[in-house]
Amino acid sequence: MFEHLIQHARETREHAYAPYSGFAVGAALLTKSGRIFCGCNVENLSFGLTICAERNAVAAAIAAGEREFTAIAVVADSKTPVTPCGACRQVLAEFGENLDICSVNLAGERFVSKLSVLLPRAREGILGT
Repeated sequence: MFEHLIQHARETREHAYAPYSGFAVGAALLTKSGRIFCGCNVENLSFGLTICAERNAVAAAIAAGEREFTAIAVVADSKTPVTPCGACRQVLAEFGENLDICSVNLAGERFVSKLSVLLPRAREGILGT
């Protein structure tokens, strides 16, 4: 399942806008309906305004009318595979706590997990709901 997503994420990573960190990331998100949506990171001089690749892919999927996700692949040039940041984990959890995550570096090393493992109790929120 992940091979096709990894390829899409690798290709999309090439379009990342990362002039400040030089750390390009690509993501490919698989929806329940079988569609794939890609995203790359888009940095900003005001670093807090940077858009992560994962949230970029989620936004593209939502804009196309998708609301249920099953898997995501994230590709970056890192020593070990990087997983989605906390903000991305929470955004992904909004649309599928049981999401499969495959993080890959350019050397081909992989880390595979479930979002529910990386972000337990994601649906509880600060009000305990």
